[in-house]
Amino acid sequence: MAKLKIPSPLRTYTNGQAVVEVGGDTVAEAMESLIEQHPDLRQHLFNGRGELRPFVNLYLNSEDIRHLQKLETTIQADDHLMIVPSIAGGLERVDHSALRTNQAFIIGLSILAFILNLPWLAALVALVMALGTALKVPGFGFVYRRIIKPLKLVKPNILDDNPEPHLFAQGFGAVVLGLGAVTLFLGANVIGWILVWLVVLLAGLNLFAGFCVGCAIYYWLGRLSVPGFVELPPEETFPGMRPKAKI
Repeated sequence: MAKLKIPSPLRTYTNGQAVVEVGGDTVAEAMESLIEQHPDLRQHLFNGRGELRPFVNLYLNSEDIRHLQKLETTIQADDHLMIVPSIAGGLERVDHSALRTNQAFIIGLSILAFILNLPWLAALVALVMALGTALKVPGFGFVYRRIIKPLKLVKPNILDDNPEPHLFAQGFGAVVLGLGAVTLFLGANVIGWILVWLVVLLAGLNLFAGFCVGCAIYYWLGRLSVPGFVELPPEETFPGMRPKAKI
């Protein structure tokens, strides 16, 4: 049987196997054999039409199958296949300074809301986070773009990363903070401020330790094959941790 090499980010779905033996006479049949053995890989490799995702590259004995007969390329029992995720296609350039500015404002304004007992301020922060999620940008990113970055108060920190988990984390935080604000308006102060401080702690963990709990939940849902959660962590990055800068 032919052997298919699995890249590090996808080994989560093959029980840690780096190489999987696959059957079939063509690359398409070999891929189907792979999916039969590890069904969770399907949504990460193929779209809804059964086509390979654009950022998934397949090599047969070091030759890109796009330069052969693509998925219909014939394979032999002693052939070696390899999946190579494309950094350019799978990841984007994400400015983590914008994300950290967003986290700092969420923390600062939420703590201010607690100190001054201003539920409306907590609600406003939740609204900004929700709007940012809908617009697919950090909620307080406008402060970074219009003030902090032009004045060079903070250097850009652009890394290869997935923006989707960060948007999910922001949306999750907006929901929790929004529930906290509503609870405060209803007079349940203890529960309301606990929810507000939960968001503060999660944002602080991201800002100071580089671990995004919401991102980790996103990747965990992806492991469970929940529809819509298809992005993989950057290679050699623990799910939820901030990626390391490329040297």
